[in-house]
Amino acid sequence: MSAPYNHKVIEKKWRKYWEENPVNVNDGKKPKYYCLDMFPYPSGSGLHVGHWRGYVISDVWSRYKMLKGYYIIHPMGWDAFGLPAENYALKMGVHPSVSTAENIANFKKQVKDIAAIYDWDMEINTTDPEFYKWTQWIFVKMFKAGLAYQKEMPINWCPSCKTGLANEEVVNGECERCNSPVTKKNLKQWMLKITAYADRLLNDLDKLDWPEKVKKMQSEWIGKSYGAEIDFAVDGSDKTIRVYTTRPDTLYGATFMVLAPEHAMAKELATAENKELVEEYIYKASMKSSVDRLQDKEKTGVFTGSYAINPLNNKKIPIWLSDYVLADYGTGAIMCVPAHDERDFEFAKKFDIPIVQVISKDGKEDAELKEAYTQPGIMINSDRWNGMDSEKAKKEVPDLLEKQGIGKKTVNYKLRDWVFSRQRYWGEPIPIVHCKDCGAVPVPEEELPLLLPDIEKYEPTGTGESPLANIQDWVNTTCPACGKAAKRETNTMPQWAGSSWYFLRYVDNKNDKELVGKDKAEKYLPVDMYVGGVEHAVLHLLYARFYTKFLNDIGVIDFDEPFTRLFNQGMIGKDGAKMSKSKGNVISPDGLIEEYGCDSLRLYELFVGPPELDSEWDDRGIEGVYRFINRFYNLVVANKDKTLEATEEMIKIRNRFVYDITTRIENFNLNTVISGFMEYNNKMIDLAKKAGGIDRDTLQTAIILLAPFAPHVSEELWSQLGNTGSVFDNTWPEYDEDKMKDSEIEIAVQINGKTKGTLMIPAEASKDQVLSIVKETMADKITGTIIKEIYVPGKIVNIVVK
Repeated sequence: MSAPYNHKVIEKKWRKYWEENPVNVNDGKKPKYYCLDMFPYPSGSGLHVGHWRGYVISDVWSRYKMLKGYYIIHPMGWDAFGLPAENYALKMGVHPSVSTAENIANFKKQVKDIAAIYDWDMEINTTDPEFYKWTQWIFVKMFKAGLAYQKEMPINWCPSCKTGLANEEVVNGECERCNSPVTKKNLKQWMLKITAYADRLLNDLDKLDWPEKVKKMQSEWIGKSYGAEIDFAVDGSDKTIRVYTTRPDTLYGATFMVLAPEHAMAKELATAENKELVEEYIYKASMKSSVDRLQDKEKTGVFTGSYAINPLNNKKIPIWLSDYVLADYGTGAIMCVPAHDERDFEFAKKFDIPIVQVISKDGKEDAELKEAYTQPGIMINSDRWNGMDSEKAKKEVPDLLEKQGIGKKTVNYKLRDWVFSRQRYWGEPIPIVHCKDCGAVPVPEEELPLLLPDIEKYEPTGTGESPLANIQDWVNTTCPACGKAAKRETNTMPQWAGSSWYFLRYVDNKNDKELVGKDKAEKYLPVDMYVGGVEHAVLHLLYARFYTKFLNDIGVIDFDEPFTRLFNQGMIGKDGAKMSKSKGNVISPDGLIEEYGCDSLRLYELFVGPPELDSEWDDRGIEGVYRFINRFYNLVVANKDKTLEATEEMIKIRNRFVYDITTRIENFNLNTVISGFMEYNNKMIDLAKKAGGIDRDTLQTAIILLAPFAPHVSEELWSQLGNTGSVFDNTWPEYDEDKMKDSEIEIAVQINGKTKGTLMIPAEASKDQVLSIVKETMADKITGTIIKEIYVPGKIVNIVVK
């Protein structure tokens, strides 16, 4: 008699087998399938069950594709540069290289506990000079192409971390890492000209198999709009203010103007009596991030005391400052038409500014607008445009304004060039040398990587400079162009730098001559399935697409989109909140693996809820899947030595089982796959009791179906049935639709709408055959004359008599 299910013994046994006999082997004959996780940032707290979810999803999909006949590229690496790692090292009082190495070692151990088919020969680490050599190489290529440049600009500045922050690193006006209030600081920054790719980034979304919500988020972030730039004269001055508007057709309804607090003319427009209020408002606005300013529901503002002149009707309109207008979008100034814009309407109501309606539904002015009218209609109060359809005016007015010399047609984007500098130590050195005569000169490609110097004191300087600025023997160098004394760039790259292209390096990670060889790029790239959290739906994916398009342009790769298909898994929460160490609600997988085994945890990660939605974690739920594994294990073991012929019922269940599980996997309904296993396991147990057992083909099919989800127990049961080799040497089972059908079906029989019983009839019986059977069988219940016979196929017969 076989021993009962013991996950510790079984899982240890098959881990050893897989190490000696890898199941995912490239024989050169199979087509490739590249399934990739968003690689982790190895923090000090290690993995929790929320991290596991995405890794389990990608591994299940990889193993499924492997059984479908593919060679699977399924690598893993570490996104290990950046501010979080540096702050953690400072907190622990160690060098970032030490803490990062320790964190990676811990993460790697935990990741291996998932039993995913990761190819560790492909492993990468963004802090490895052999990797970041190519991160620097890409920067040099961008610099030579005119896409990397320097610019002094206001950036989000954390006075505690003493570094610039990207918008996404600022939450509610605070640094997401240390919760300090964020201010603005003018610094000379390296920029990447991602705006040069705006149209391609927008248009190519159409060819991606991505969730529509993600494509919409990317589209809105790029924010392409068509409109006009219009010059407004400043009353009593020879100066003008240029505004950008997407609705020049509503110009007659412009009753005020709003400038961004950072606008170059903001302070000079303040009259003497308004100067103090204006300067105070500008300062307060500088303390908020751009993201928070756009999300604030409560509109704030200050009147400058100055007026502009509406160029169409020559009316004076007040000039306000408000932080919902950003200096780097459009011209940093907008004309406001409160009758037809919700944001302007709220502002006008709050500050008692006139509202002039210029579009109405029926061509008649409303007595009082209760809210902004944003629908199409008929132009009113607009002089020569009165009576024109507003949709027509929207298209024609930009041309009319251009002819009159009032404005010019233009296209605008919300997308801004990427701030690429960080004033920190733990990042890739930017490979630029500054020469008084030659300007900014790239480090020669053959001298890359430019190594990050190993220093003891790496704390922020607080001056706006990187700690690298203090290493004089590293900073002082010679110009690669003229040989004269020069200085190295001391800012480092952001964490995004390595993660924007890492997926290309996996397939050729030991190549010291090229970023990726053309032969391997053509054979293995791009990524077929990318799995990760929706929190990276905009910037990481946008930057990766930008890098891919650039590398395609310079001939490194022959495709221009990195990820063909994308799946975003939902978060795992606990006690109604996202898991985090600070909230004290983190669930480690380690104890659960010890008690229930890896297979049980893998199944429960999927069973907890629809994979694309956030789910609440409950430790008690894992007990249910653990019981299922035990029941399935016992079913197979109890029937492994029986030599039963498959009955019609067994064949039917087997084919339905394959159909249901395959359909659910293909639709990514992975939680219902697990419930499907439980359902069919119960059916097989019931059938075994009736038929005296289960045939071998049905058992083997069930084991193969389970293998991608619970690989250890599936290998064990495959072996227990007397098979040699791995369960993954098989191909995914197929189903026969004809064999899924019932030979008989049960229908209800009604007489005059009242149910009199049920009958079993042949599944393929025609209507006449069914009615004949019913009338013969129910003859004693049919009294009177039949006036109507109703048959709903496969469900019900109703005999109407009188």
